[in-house]
Amino acid sequence: MTIATLLEDHWAWLVFAALLGIAEVMIPGVFLIWIAIAAAITGLAALALPIGLPLQLLIFAALSIAAVWAGRRWYADHPVASTDPLLNDRTARLIGQTVTVVEPIVGGEGRVKVGDSVWTALGPDADAGARVRVIAAEGTALRVEGS
Repeated sequence: MTIATLLEDHWAWLVFAALLGIAEVMIPGVFLIWIAIAAAITGLAALALPIGLPLQLLIFAALSIAAVWAGRRWYADHPVASTDPLLNDRTARLIGQTVTVVEPIVGGEGRVKVGDSVWTALGPDADAGARVRVIAAEGTALRVEGS
């Protein structure tokens, strides 16, 4: 005997929603909660209406897509305040720092040392050992100017 045979469809959906909600709390990612909402609404629809499992799955899929889209949109319109907004943007954190040229910048391109790593640098010609300031990040390259 399986859980599916022990529970009516609407209870299975509501239990699934609760498990997704618990998983969201344990592994926060602000994603599973939207799927949990879709599962809960599907469970309530299954409770209120006599619908079969194929239609329930279709409703769940549509609600999941809609809920994730609405959640992403809501977070885009209402960003979460952070004490370190550049935490996950390493290149943006480098803007303003003074770095050392390790491979001469010739013809607009060279290499600079940032901490314990070496990055491609774009900017005016500079000899190895020169100090330059990072003014922008372009992909994985740093735009620099003489300091």
